[in-house]
Amino acid sequence: MSDTAFLGIERSLAGKRWRARAVDERLALALSQGHGLPELVGRLLAGRGVGVEEADRFLQPTLRALLPDPNGLKDMDKAAARVAAAIRDGEAVAVFGDYDVDGATSSALMTRFFRAVGRRLRVYIPDRIQEGYGPNLPALQKLAAEGIRLVVTVDCGVTSFDPLAGAADAGLEVVVVDHHKAEPRLPKAVAVVNPNRLDEPAGGPLSTLAAVGVTFLLIVAVNRELRRSGWYQAQGIAEPDLMSWLDIVALGTVCDVVPLVGLNRAYVSQGLRVMAKRGNPGIAALADVAGVNDRMDAYHAGFIVGPRVNAGGRVGSSELGARILATDDPVEAADLARQLHAYNAERRTIEAEVLEQALEQVGTSVDVSPELVLAAGEGWHPGVIGIVAARLKERYARPACVVALDGLLGKASGRSVRGVDLGSAVIAARQAGLLVAGGGHAMAAGFTVERERLEDLRGFLRDRIAAQLAGAGPLVPTLTLDSALTVRGANPGLMEHLERLAPYGTGNSEPRFAVTDARIVRADVVGGAHVRCVLTGPDGSKLKAIAFRSLDTDLGRGLLQSGGVPMHLAGTLRPDRWNGNDGVQLLIDDAAPASGASFNA
Repeated sequence: MSDTAFLGIERSLAGKRWRARAVDERLALALSQGHGLPELVGRLLAGRGVGVEEADRFLQPTLRALLPDPNGLKDMDKAAARVAAAIRDGEAVAVFGDYDVDGATSSALMTRFFRAVGRRLRVYIPDRIQEGYGPNLPALQKLAAEGIRLVVTVDCGVTSFDPLAGAADAGLEVVVVDHHKAEPRLPKAVAVVNPNRLDEPAGGPLSTLAAVGVTFLLIVAVNRELRRSGWYQAQGIAEPDLMSWLDIVALGTVCDVVPLVGLNRAYVSQGLRVMAKRGNPGIAALADVAGVNDRMDAYHAGFIVGPRVNAGGRVGSSELGARILATDDPVEAADLARQLHAYNAERRTIEAEVLEQALEQVGTSVDVSPELVLAAGEGWHPGVIGIVAARLKERYARPACVVALDGLLGKASGRSVRGVDLGSAVIAARQAGLLVAGGGHAMAAGFTVERERLEDLRGFLRDRIAAQLAGAGPLVPTLTLDSALTVRGANPGLMEHLERLAPYGTGNSEPRFAVTDARIVRADVVGGAHVRCVLTGPDGSKLKAIAFRSLDTDLGRGLLQSGGVPMHLAGTLRPDRWNGNDGVQLLIDDAAPASGASFNA
């Protein structure tokens, strides 16, 4: 691929260099001709690494074609046998889940399965601030004192060596279901099911699963065990409809930002169809309280429903997310949705305050730290530091860590950029004795650090990231675009083809186009911070557009003050069906004057 900036844009209004997505032109042509697709759609598929033989599965992903035998995962047979035995024998079982959406969906999935087979499941979600991430010994001892015999950890546990050893001493048996990076040794447990165990194939087809995707495979395996043993027939009950819970699986998969390829793509594609029926009272109530009237898609899952499920674990009561997704009572669901909606509003206020302080701190040091931005603040709420880290990562185009200091310790969350494995750097820091605890995966990590070791840690992480980037050059903010369009080309016909490529997310990014040589004939502010525009092309065709939360940015000011000069506007296309319309709207990510044009923003 040429290193020439796309459309010659070296520095946009958002301060980014535009680049064209690399595409194998021969593959693009073969895809379009072999599958009767427009040439542009062939290019989009090729740019996402879809081969000719994979195209049908990509365009029509089904669980029938993509769901593997769960026992292909190590220890799955042991895990399924132990859970099935507990169900048959009526043992007291608990699920220990993480407090994020992946943990909540995994816990809710287990709850619904146990309820469907006539068994009760104790759900334990730790308090983010008081207990922190993952299994802790006091909680496990409490479960043992309640009479629990088997604990299934979901979205946590693979590096919880001491707590699980203590659990065994307390008489508990544990099945670990996780997806985070593992270490050479495994915790003491009946079974450790994790596609990212070091003895699983590195980069295998299941390595990108969220925990809820692994949990669904466990349920499939347990269901099969119960069927084989004749238990359903003996009890006179029907097998549960596992497919009816795919809306929960889709929600957790989207919100954990795992690549939407292979099995994940099938989970989300099928799950969104289930979600559209609004059969889960909790998801329906969350959509209602947020004012969602449209058919729900990956955007609604990731940016509307997900943050509200998360809000309980961030600033409220940690078990609310699992409860609302597991309940079948519409009245309870509506009450929980109102609570979570209020917590989400509180979270946004706290997040804005912490972000402002972090930006002030980072702004003075970012130029001398090209590998990493790290901000630390006294009394920052641990429930929002992950979101703030993501905002810093987006703003500065480099890995970001945010540390909430309290006493002698700091709890931290980090987010990374493509090409930097932050999780491995954090694990290395823990192994080097710089952290009390820590782990994660390539794009996200969390850790606990002693206050006095913070500067040592900063230097260690910068060195590790610099080593990863050696030879790759500095991290330059870039915006990747799939193609250029005219205003007239952004039409409903193209939108129909784009909807076939959904669901979009990590690993299948939503196509981003540059609408070229467009003039802004009207621009105004809506919703307090959004800039709404009407674009016109050289032939007079028009297109609605909006740049969210851009009013106080160079982008927003540039759109409002363009003076009608020709511009290239980058963004994604969405259907515009407001009031029965059949149109298209551009969601603006960036913009730049067209060649030869200039204006003062």
